[in-house]
Amino acid sequence: METIEPPATTSPQRHFYLAVDRIQFKMETLVDLLGMAGRRPWLPMVVCCNTRDELDAVCAAVSNISYIYVTPLYSDLAEAERALILDKFRHATVKWNKNAAVQSGSEEVGNEEQKSHMVVATDACLPLLASGESPISSSVLINYELPTKKETYTRRMATCLAADGIVINMVVGGEVVTLKSIEESSSLVIAEMPINVFEMF
Repeated sequence: METIEPPATTSPQRHFYLAVDRIQFKMETLVDLLGMAGRRPWLPMVVCCNTRDELDAVCAAVSNISYIYVTPLYSDLAEAERALILDKFRHATVKWNKNAAVQSGSEEVGNEEQKSHMVVATDACLPLLASGESPISSSVLINYELPTKKETYTRRMATCLAADGIVINMVVGGEVVTLKSIEESSSLVIAEMPINVFEMF
């Protein structure tokens, strides 16, 4: 049977939304999502927040997941420390890309070298491409907090996401309107996230 392709977007990046019933369930939903996705060895992920408080809250919640190596990217980090974090993350993306073709189904990722790598950042911390900084090029970008402007959404994609990466937008209640606005103004197709997260890879 012939499959029907979704409408073409400007890139092979794929965009999804994950609806959360209530704001108080949002962190729990993120931890559940990462509990599934994070089992892939070396998987490079970026989580974007709007505020430093949310960044700290996400890091605290995810730090209990043993198979994810999580690092906060603060705007006031020393240049050398920032470079070290980004270099370590880029090393993980290289490993992920090499291993992507031969992913094993094993769920045991005990050793730190094989953990999935996650950077949590606010928009103030993202690489400045105009200043010559390299993009992060993660395989998964999670917008834990949806940006209110199309330009911010576009910048997160440009600085954080690999050419064939996946965006997951977490939306609560009234944010669906903001998401629709971003979708229409950016000519993107933002589909509902599949129940089985591994269908996205």
